[in-house]
Amino acid sequence: MHELSLCEGVLQVLEDTARKQGFERINIVWLEIGALAGVELEAMRFSFEVIKKGTLADSARLEIIRLPGKAWCLPCGNNVEIEQRFDACPRCGSYQLQVTGGEELRVKELEVE
Repeated sequence: MHELSLCEGVLQVLEDTARKQGFERINIVWLEIGALAGVELEAMRFSFEVIKKGTLADSARLEIIRLPGKAWCLPCGNNVEIEQRFDACPRCGSYQLQVTGGEELRVKELEVE
């Protein structure tokens, strides 16, 4: 379950940001997670609940924004959305896709005090 270590990294980013910007409490964390990032969303939610205890995010709510997987199809030249790696192009059926998005995992926004 690598989501636990991912949440530890997110918490480190939150703590670093709090030191730089001077806030003491986080109410809401919005995370963007791409469909191709290899992150199980429920495991991420569970891990966040475990990791946040006793920190500046102790009472924070986690909001996950799921981003679609995106790829460029070499044969038909279209930019398409895909659910997982190695999907076929939904337009022409080719498997010659170059991933262009959906691998993100980033803090998009915070509500703080």
